[in-house]
Amino acid sequence: ELSFAVGAIVALLHDVLITVGIFSLLHRELTLTMVGAVLTIAGYSINDTIVVYDRIREGLASGRKGSIEQIMNESINQTLSRTILTSTVTLIPILCLFLFGGAVLRDFSLAIIIGVAVGTYSSIFIASPIVLWWTRARGGGKTSLQREITSKQTKPATAS
Repeated sequence: ELSFAVGAIVALLHDVLITVGIFSLLHRELTLTMVGAVLTIAGYSINDTIVVYDRIREGLASGRKGSIEQIMNESINQTLSRTILTSTVTLIPILCLFLFGGAVLRDFSLAIIIGVAVGTYSSIFIASPIVLWWTRARGGGKTSLQREITSKQTKPATAS
């Protein structure tokens, strides 16, 4: 599903660029530790986005009634508490690393804190709207998954 891939890549780029941009604004040095943090952020961001997308795909495949906007809204609402709880539970130990860790861990943990916060935001407010925008622009308001389901429902059953 191309629209989901585009949304995930845009959200991933958003997360990495915001994190590196904030580090640049803080005049922090880009070290190997920072590169490791950015790679960790990329993995976390993609995982969070996949969870939201999986719920959206479930909603689209189940044949629920309603527009794609309604299905996406319901799906995001269903994953919202999970996303916020996961991010909060991740941020607690990272915040402890930032406060009590040494100088080496401070930059790493700061990058992870920024990345987790931005990643949580982007998986909800950037990745999903990109899918909706791409779907409207390219597919007449239907994802290829919806078109496939519709074509299966409208095909007459063949007798063997």
